[in-house]
Order: sequence, then structure tokens, then C-alpha cells
Amino acid sequence: QVQLQESGPGLVKPSQTLSLTCTVSGGSITTNYYYWNWIRQPPGKGLEWVGAIAYRGDTNYSPALKSRPSISRDTSKNRFTLQLSSVTPEDTAVYYCAREMSVPYNAFDAWGQGTLVTVSS
Repeated sequence: QVQLQESGPGLVKPSQTLSLTCTVSGGSITTNYYYWNWIRQPPGKGLEWVGAIAYRGDTNYSPALKSRPSISRDTSKNRFTLQLSSVTPEDTAVYYCAREMSVPYNAFDAWGQGTLVTVSS
């Protein structure tokens, strides 16, 4: 059974870069047809998709975040990382990593427990 675990600082100052890592166990991030996502939930709001990295290594990001997010991976350690630049207090949220299957249909089938990141000076 695949398990995902987020890690990273819980407090980031405005204008700095937020960096979170998702470590995966029980399954490889290079397994065909899986996508590895970052999703966040600001306090009192709904879930917002941030971006994803595919099993092939290509990436896709939310247009709403413009060019601020960047997702990379370390296949030797079976983990992927989110960097979000130029953060503001509006980026305060619980950040989740999640696995998405794409065959035979798209669905999120595994989630991390989430980690709260607060942007504040």
C-alpha cells in the first residue's frame, strides 16, 4: 500500500520560497500512469490544485499560480518536491501531496496527511 508523507518548514516569511517534500513508500514515483500532485487548502476554503509531476517526469501547474510553482523529483530517494516562490500570506494553507491514477480513469487514490504552512513575518 502506497504511503505519502509531506515534510518541510511550517513557517515561511513573505517573499521567500516555500519548499516541501513528499516522500513516497510502498510504490515507485516512476510507475507508469501515475501522477504525483500537490494540492492545498487555505483556512476556511476549498481544495486548490497546485501542480503535478508525471511518472515520466514532465510537470504541469495551475495557471492561477502563474510561474511561481516548480515541482521536481529525486527518483533515487522516491520523493518529489514543491517550491513556491514569492509567497504571500495568501499562500498560507495545509499542503497535501497526493497520487493520481490515470488508467482506466483519473482519480486521486492516495494522500499524505497534510502539513500546515503559514506565511508570516
